[in-house]
Amino acid sequence: MRRGPHVLVARQDSAGDVLLAGPAVRAVAAGAGRVTLLCGPRGREAAALLPGVDEVLVRHAAWIDATPAPVTRASGEALVDALAGRGVDQALVLTSFHQSPLPLALLLRMAGVPMIAAISVDYPGSLLDVRHLVDDDLHEVERALSLAASLGYRLPEDDDGRLAVRRPRAAEPSPGGGENGYVVVHPGVSAPARAWAPDRHAALVDALVAAGRRVVVTGGETERALTALVAGPTAPEGSGRGGPGDPGGVSRLVGAQRGAPVDRARPVTDLGGRLDLAGLAEVLAGADALVVGNTGPAHLAAAVDTPVVSLFAPVVPAVRWRPWKVPHVLLGDQRAACAGTRARTCPVPGHPCLDGVPVAEVVAAVERLAPARARAEVVA
Repeated sequence: MRRGPHVLVARQDSAGDVLLAGPAVRAVAAGAGRVTLLCGPRGREAAALLPGVDEVLVRHAAWIDATPAPVTRASGEALVDALAGRGVDQALVLTSFHQSPLPLALLLRMAGVPMIAAISVDYPGSLLDVRHLVDDDLHEVERALSLAASLGYRLPEDDDGRLAVRRPRAAEPSPGGGENGYVVVHPGVSAPARAWAPDRHAALVDALVAAGRRVVVTGGETERALTALVAGPTAPEGSGRGGPGDPGGVSRLVGAQRGAPVDRARPVTDLGGRLDLAGLAEVLAGADALVVGNTGPAHLAAAVDTPVVSLFAPVVPAVRWRPWKVPHVLLGDQRAACAGTRARTCPVPGHPCLDGVPVAEVVAAVERLAPARARAEVVA
């Protein structure tokens, strides 16, 4: 059993944001006796994969979530009771620059937590013991590590601060079947303003196949129609278990992912709605590269050391959310009129920040990160 205080680390928004908190969580775990991670429902799966976490506590935060539920006395009191019963000694409230830590700080204080630290531009009164201040243009990882350091928690010397996840399925058969890799195309995003057009994604898949690449299209349960459109026609259910169109057996996926449809006429696998986050981690770990918007899977790819072609809409600053410590190419007009607006729906006609990115530029970025010749030499 580790010696040290019981520390609660809070990050209550999306899976990607929870993954970006990972290095700070490891820094805390290096000096704490116990680490509890408080996350929102959308971050639950990511929280379960973070090294250094002893317990995950899931609560919706109406002051953080993009689709907030009504605030009720009952929900507030339930969280206070849950926190009070855990004997928390210290709390770090991790937020982005546009979020307030103070509502949670109030609940933590009501729960009797004696030491609370957060970054806050607003006057906290007695809600915070450490009101930490940082520069605006810090990456989210650096922002969180800076807050952890304010309470004396730093990464061990042998930890390089990269993103990392536990991989409970790493010992199971590789999605790539031991053959050369594939390119993952993930067309879905958390907000429409961050989306490259579906027809562009479909054209990208065709172009990658024409260039001799195998392609895996991924997406969530609600994105099945999107991934089907992007992947193109597929063979009947259950036919995708390797063969002329799937030479490396990409469709032989771990666990529940077996049996995904694949078109034997061309090497494309549609995994829309078939992967939980741990399964997606294994698919990304076997990939040559990922093509994705500025959304959670970009950070999951970084956590398994897979290069990222980032179709990055500048509605949030790239300096704060670009892929962390992994080879990547950032595409999209970062000086577009929507820059810094935090818009969820594009405010500019024609969506020029991303729709101005041609398919050929994305293909070239994939080649730059994962040259086909180099891949073939490794396989040979």
